[in-house]
Amino acid sequence: MGNRFSCKKIDGSTSSRRFGGGNKSQRKLQADEELLHIQALSLAIQHHQSSQRFEGSMSRRIGSVSSRRRSNPVSDPVVDSGKQQKLQSAEFLENLETKNIVLIHGEGFGAWCWYKTIALLEESGMIPTALDLTGSGIDLKDTNNVTTLEEYSKPLIDYLQDLQEDEKVILVGHSSGGACVSYAMEQFPQKISKAVFLCGTMVSNGQKPFDVFAEQLGSAELFMKESKFLIHGNGKDKPATGFMFEKQQMRGLYFNQSPAKDIALAMVSMRPVPLGPMMQNLSLSKEKYEAGRRFYIQTLEDHALSPDIQEKLVRENPPEGVFKIKGSDHCPFFSKPQSLHKILLEIAQIA
Repeated sequence: MGNRFSCKKIDGSTSSRRFGGGNKSQRKLQADEELLHIQALSLAIQHHQSSQRFEGSMSRRIGSVSSRRRSNPVSDPVVDSGKQQKLQSAEFLENLETKNIVLIHGEGFGAWCWYKTIALLEESGMIPTALDLTGSGIDLKDTNNVTTLEEYSKPLIDYLQDLQEDEKVILVGHSSGGACVSYAMEQFPQKISKAVFLCGTMVSNGQKPFDVFAEQLGSAELFMKESKFLIHGNGKDKPATGFMFEKQQMRGLYFNQSPAKDIALAMVSMRPVPLGPMMQNLSLSKEKYEAGRRFYIQTLEDHALSPDIQEKLVRENPPEGVFKIKGSDHCPFFSKPQSLHKILLEIAQIA
């Protein structure tokens, strides 16, 4: 599938030329965004409080947004009204191989980070599901005890296992969540219609997810010896079990273009990253992983995974198509949600 190669750039900054909306529509857009922020922040705080009160382990799936969200849609200034109506038409939905999109978060994040994307996809008639990986979001497993990519990816593998025999989904993996997508492609290639790597760790056979970040963080060996962000959950004299950046470091790496409210949401919601899955070499076959339909979305103002590194990933492991979001940091679901939404719909339509 790697022979067909396309590259498109999405620039959210063109919205002012495509929409001549007046003050009324602008106020409505701001009100919609405000409501989404309030709901998401409230949910994140509730999740954080719940994790302090209860013990045990659970995996959270966020799929269906409340009916209130449907009656108060989010306007998309990137797509004009004519195109939006076309995308929402019955013909558009009927021609899709699948309407199911499974959203996989990156390191430290959880299902909560996709709240804007979920709302926009539902408004277009798609069926989004966001999963918490093991030890992430409100899954209460101690991240210090998550040592393998298999265990980290278990909520995704369980989800795919539960699908009907002829049911397929589109997987979207953000950042290191791309490694979980690659792992799933090896386990259930027949259930994955397309795999989308969102500024993700689209590694080759034999590579580890951490290798992708080596330019920013140093080699795996150096990081394990010298990083001040390491967590030693089993004692200082034992190997590191995870890592977590300081808040100021996270702002610079992940959120350099994101709205302040989304940064605030992330600051109360992000959790330590289990180190084992990041350091595990992936075994990826030509028959399964390489035969799958892969797409890559590049983020051009990314400080965590630079555009040059993303370009290198695409060159070394060519996907079927490449899309670029201008003005996006490492979290386009925060900084450029409409542009990301448009690309996901376009990928869903590719026959």
